[in-house]
Amino acid sequence: STTLHIPLNQNNTKMEALTQTVSTAIRTSDYPALSLVFTSQWQSLGQGEQRTLAAHFIKSAVAASSTFFPAAFQSQTILSVITATLDHLPPIVEGAADNTLRQLLFEYKVNEEDDYSTAARILSGVRMETTDTSSVYYMSPIERCDVFVKVAECYLEEDLTVEAEGAVTKAGTIIENSGITFVKNDDDDENNNDDDDDDGNNNKKNKTDEQTMTLLLRYKSTYARILDANRKFLPAATKYHDLSTAYLYTDAIEEDDLLVMLGKAITCAILSPNSAQRQRVLGLVYKDERLQQLDSIPQFQSHSSVLTKMYLNRIVQKQELEQFESSLADHQKAIMADGLTIVERGVLEHNMVAVSHLYTSIYFSQLGDLLGVIDGEKAEKVAAKMITDGSLTGSIDEMEGLLYFHPSATDESSLLRWDETITTFCGQLNKVTDAVRAS
Repeated sequence: STTLHIPLNQNNTKMEALTQTVSTAIRTSDYPALSLVFTSQWQSLGQGEQRTLAAHFIKSAVAASSTFFPAAFQSQTILSVITATLDHLPPIVEGAADNTLRQLLFEYKVNEEDDYSTAARILSGVRMETTDTSSVYYMSPIERCDVFVKVAECYLEEDLTVEAEGAVTKAGTIIENSGITFVKNDDDDENNNDDDDDDGNNNKKNKTDEQTMTLLLRYKSTYARILDANRKFLPAATKYHDLSTAYLYTDAIEEDDLLVMLGKAITCAILSPNSAQRQRVLGLVYKDERLQQLDSIPQFQSHSSVLTKMYLNRIVQKQELEQFESSLADHQKAIMADGLTIVERGVLEHNMVAVSHLYTSIYFSQLGDLLGVIDGEKAEKVAAKMITDGSLTGSIDEMEGLLYFHPSATDESSLLRWDETITTFCGQLNKVTDAVRAS
């Protein structure tokens, strides 16, 4: 057999010609010429030469970004070229130009096309060096976390919660390993006596802290939204309430936005399964001084009323339930296996416990009417489940259609809660009295 030997200078000449063609095509925005190079012509090149040519295209395109982009992003031909070149890169592209190109395309997809899932996939390919600070691909923990949070945010825009959860988990790992945390703003007066150089350093530090806090808030918000979308309502409620108290750390978030977070915390707390932890979260939000301000937001007009009744073990009426349910997102209105929506089941279980403090026994037909939510048969099924899982102490007489409530030692908690309620009310009354006197 014979081996065909191509002279080295012939290969060099071919590469030089293709390189020149790419440079000229970018300068003149000749999309067909670029497509020809990166479809048929470069098939005759070796893998190393393909990587070199791909790197040259990306460097040249980024260098000419002010004239070549964003118009080139509107061409499907160029998008195919970009995809091909990003898939055939050498270990290092000068100046991390491939990362710059991904960032430019990401911003275009988000801002111009609202194509969030494609934007997320593009940004996910960014190369990130974590240890070698001399590498052109080195990114600090804050920068890497920002990438994954952006990816998660984009996936959430299209309800791709599985992909979003994967990205936000990576962001969480970076935060945990790096010890990134909230830093409270220092009083300005503390730095008044510093010299000019110290002022510059302090300003830089405060700016960095503010940037870190903003990123952490975005991470927590994204994480809460994912928990909410996955119907993990109790941890979502905790995260939302945590976000609503961000005013303790920064003034970068508008007060109205913080109230929305508080409203979402209430929504998720109410939707959570009945448990001691849920009761603690309800209490946490119930004691928030901003609770009544939610009445001025149409989306959350019924929230303070429903929350108060749930925390104080009062019966939630059908009209209140319907008003609350009308504010829910689609995933929060899912119908469960028993034919009830999430909120119907949650309110029913709550009302069942509330009724147990008022009656020693009740017919299921009466119970259905009293609760105003479901018929007696469904009420019996829910009661049986609650008795089985220990969230309700009682027994069922199927022949008579009666539900008996059995007092237990844990009912002492009701007296403690009543005492706590009276104490809270007196505290609020004192605040109102003081305010009237002050005026």
